Amino acid sequence: MSILYDFRNGKVADLDQVKTLGFIAFSKYFDQLSTEGKNMLETSLNDESKYLHLFENAKCFVCSFNHDIVGMAFLVPSGTAFDVFEKDWAVIRMVSVHPEHSGKGIARKLTQQCIDYAKQINEKTIALHTSEMMTNARHLYESMGFKIKKEIDTRFGKRYWLYLLENI
Repeated sequence: MSILYDFRNGKVADLDQVKTLGFIAFSKYFDQLSTEGKNMLETSLNDESKYLHLFENAKCFVCSFNHDIVGMAFLVPSGTAFDVFEKDWAVIRMVSVHPEHSGKGIARKLTQQCIDYAKQINEKTIALHTSEMMTNARHLYESMGFKIKKEIDTRFGKRYWLYLLENI
């Protein structure tokens, strides 16, 4: 029997499930972090205002299974420079899949939805960042055409890279 996933636009009413998914999906990296790095990541993942900001300023895509959100991604349109991202770049944030559903192509489909939406709103470049501990994510992004632009400052005590998908 094949598993049926439902892909749709996320909405603020999904906040609790999205926040829970973010924590579950990223907590698999806790054992690779120092105590300080783990505490910093845990604080970030539990910051409801971060998710509300994304819902207000980005397009959210979710994947659900039996009405539970098991995957998510946000595309922040260009227009605001923040963190390591330039003003004229769209930015993919928080691509997350519940560990029980990993390896089923959910992250790829959510990332593709972000790319398709970016094309629809005439974006030219999509940026994202990811770390040395997120090997699967790096392979996924590279297989979809993202290229490393540069290494950026460490986060949570780990190496991070800025990736770009240009001329979309």
